[in-house]
Amino acid sequence: MLTEILHILEIIGTVAFAVSGAFVAVNARLDIFGVLFIGCITAVGGGIMRDILIGVTPPAVFSNVYILLVAAVTSLAVFLIAYVYRKKFNAVREKVEHVNTFFDAVGLAAFSVMGTEIAFVHGISGNAVLTVTLGMLTGVGGGIFRDILTDTTPYIFKKHVYALASIGGAALYYVLRLFVRGALLPTLAGMAFVIVIRILAAKYRWSLPKIRLDEEKTPQPTFTEQVGDEKKAS
Repeated sequence: MLTEILHILEIIGTVAFAVSGAFVAVNARLDIFGVLFIGCITAVGGGIMRDILIGVTPPAVFSNVYILLVAAVTSLAVFLIAYVYRKKFNAVREKVEHVNTFFDAVGLAAFSVMGTEIAFVHGISGNAVLTVTLGMLTGVGGGIFRDILTDTTPYIFKKHVYALASIGGAALYYVLRLFVRGALLPTLAGMAFVIVIRILAAKYRWSLPKIRLDEEKTPQPTFTEQVGDEKKAS
C-alpha cells in the first residue's frame, strides 16, 4: 500500500510541477527546449536536492527515467497548447495564473508529503527536523531552480507563505505518521493542509513581514542642492 501511495504522489507531483514550470517558461518567452527543461527541473529538482542531502547518489530520478519522461511529455503538452492558443493566451493570462497556482499547490502538497515519507523509508525519521526539512526541500526545491533559471527571485522568499505551507504539511504528515497506522490518512491530511493554505494565501495575498525600503521618505535635499535649485529658478 505504501509503495503505491508513494508512486501516486510522485506522478501527481511530477505532472503538477511540470505544468507549473512550463507555464512560467512560456511566460518568460523561452523556446521549446527551454520550456521542456524548466518543466522537468521544476518537477525533479526538489527530489534531487533531497537525495543529495541524504546521500542517495545518483539521485533516484536518474534510475526512474519514466519520471523524466512524464515531466517532458507534460511540459511539451503545455507548450503545444500555449502555441496553438497563443492569440488567446494573453487575453486569458489571469485564468492561466489561477490554473498555475492550483497545479503548483498540488505539486507542493504531493512532494512535501512524499519527501517526508522518504525519511521513514530510509530509517532516519527519528530526526524530526531532518524529516520535515526533507519534505520541505522536496516540495520547494524544484521551484527554486525554476525561478533562478528564469531570472526571478525564488518564490519562497517573497510570496504567500509558500515554504511555511510545505513545512506545515510535512510536519502534520510526520506527526500523524508516528501515531496513525498506515499512510493513507496522514497523506490525505498533509496534502489537504498544504493545498488549502497555498490557495488561501494566494487568494488573500498572505505574506510574511518584510522591510519595504522603497516606502521610506524621500531624503531632503542638501543645502548645496537647494542653492543650486534657487539659482536655476532665478
